[in-house]
Amino acid sequence: MDTISSAAAATADREISAVREFDAPRELVWKAWTDPEHISKWWGPEGFTTTTDKFDFRPGGVWHHTMHGPDGTDYWNEITYTAIVENKLIEYEHGPSHPFKTTAIFEDAGAGRTRIIWRMVFPTVEEKELVIGKYNAESGLKETIDRLGHYLEELSK
Repeated sequence: MDTISSAAAATADREISAVREFDAPRELVWKAWTDPEHISKWWGPEGFTTTTDKFDFRPGGVWHHTMHGPDGTDYWNEITYTAIVENKLIEYEHGPSHPFKTTAIFEDAGAGRTRIIWRMVFPTVEEKELVIGKYNAESGLKETIDRLGHYLEELSK
């Protein structure tokens, strides 16, 4: 079992994850994640918009943003980047409320395609279940990834 598989098995009960391939080159997918002008166009579940207050994309840097729900509810978020490897890896911690650690791995999937492996690991099973129940985090992740896919299609035209 490789290191990633071992880590995933150890945290499976505390994790929300997804793997998706996009018909876009890795550099474009990376830009969509790392440029505040792009990320605000797709970040969040269906019907949400995102306003960035601060975007400091470097290890130790923070992204302060507010997700605006379709019902008018605002959700303030703080992300602290912990590791960045250009075109390959973004790790960050979300907090302080409902903390979790996210790892996004960007891989070439052949023929100009990109695969993202997106893992959100919570400190406890209870925290994961709370976020799923209160914020629909599992469907929210799927919808966010779908929005990224649609946005990449627009950029690729």
